[in-house]
Amino acid sequence: MLFFLEAAPTGGNGLMTIGMLVLVVVFFYFFLIRPQKKQEKEAANMRNSLEIGDEVVTIGGIIGQIVKIKGETVTIATGKDRTTLRFLRTAIREVTVKINAPVAEEEKPIEAAPVKDESDKATAEEKTEE
Repeated sequence: MLFFLEAAPTGGNGLMTIGMLVLVVVFFYFFLIRPQKKQEKEAANMRNSLEIGDEVVTIGGIIGQIVKIKGETVTIATGKDRTTLRFLRTAIREVTVKINAPVAEEEKPIEAAPVKDESDKATAEEKTEE
């Protein structure tokens, strides 16, 4: 009978169990649930901002350019013969080239300095010949 008394849980162990359970729930929320919801929100924003002309990749790996958007379906054209395929918006994995994306300053091509007059052009050609 003394064996059963020694194995009986005390009030402190119950609080510790509840505390551990709360820690597990907090861990799952911050490291699993919250990041997944953030990814889902970003994917929904990407799919809602699709425009005609964007180049996209589907979940099946098909790469094409959007030619038509109607409700929840997106029509993309692929290949040289411009074959069109219809997909659900949810089948779009990513946008590889955004048609209206702003071009960064360092991506703009560098233009040659304008030549002021014909004499400058002649001296520039003479220098390259040397």
